[in-house]
Amino acid sequence: MKPKTIEIQTSPEFEAAFKAYPRLPKKRLRHLCELIIQTAQETQGVEKLELSLKWSEPAFRSNIGSTLRIDWKRKNPEQYALYFQCSSRLIETFRLLYELKLRFEGNRAIVFKLDQEIPIYELKECIKACMRYHEIKHLEFLGIT
Repeated sequence: MKPKTIEIQTSPEFEAAFKAYPRLPKKRLRHLCELIIQTAQETQGVEKLELSLKWSEPAFRSNIGSTLRIDWKRKNPEQYALYFQCSSRLIETFRLLYELKLRFEGNRAIVFKLDQEIPIYELKECIKACMRYHEIKHLEFLGIT
């Protein structure tokens, strides 16, 4: 699908947050950031994307979606993650659909090893669902087919 132009608002704190990460985690998180923006541009109904900090982590929120955060933590230095609102149906649904492809942490995160190749198709489907969450939260499997 050809990416459309969307309005992207980036806070200065968002960019500054990346300076604190070590080299390899920063590279992986930048890749996730690019994937999230690309997916937002491809997602129906997304017209605006806000990049900010939430809970001191780089965060993304579309005009019709739930907040998505990314982070690497020193207490688990071999992994990084995408964090979703734990009170949503997102992780619960992703677990049903992609339990063989993705690794989850509770009801809040998709976790990757730093040396792992990430499953792009499945991850983009999860990002799209988060970007459209308020429009699709009533649908079976969040409308993911």
